Amino acid sequence: MSKVIMTVDDSASVRQMVGFTLKGAGYEVVEAADGMDAFVKLSGMSVNLVLTDLNMPKMDGIDLIRRLRATTDHKFVPIVLLTTESEAAKKQEAKAAGATGWIVKPFKPDQLLAVVKKVLG
Repeated sequence: MSKVIMTVDDSASVRQMVGFTLKGAGYEVVEAADGMDAFVKLSGMSVNLVLTDLNMPKMDGIDLIRRLRATTDHKFVPIVLLTTESEAAKKQEAKAAGATGWIVKPFKPDQLLAVVKKVLG
């Protein structure tokens, strides 16, 4: 059975590009348009990894991480931020919230897949 990855980004083109890369590597992909959409979709759903943008409307990536870490179902699911932000303070805030890793956009497909493989073991 293939691993399920949720991609969360308010940019449809980024979701499409990330989804294309992951599907091409054999992963199953579920998409969400923002943190709130992701949180609702993840309710009662099991995923192996969450890839989320940081800056989004309704609920940003850090709030999403905090909410997921507070649930029993997603407390230990790896969560990687995929963002244009590279500030040390933001990285620290994300880590404190429970982020597993950080990828700065723009990224190369090989870089994304390397991080996904590393995180999923």
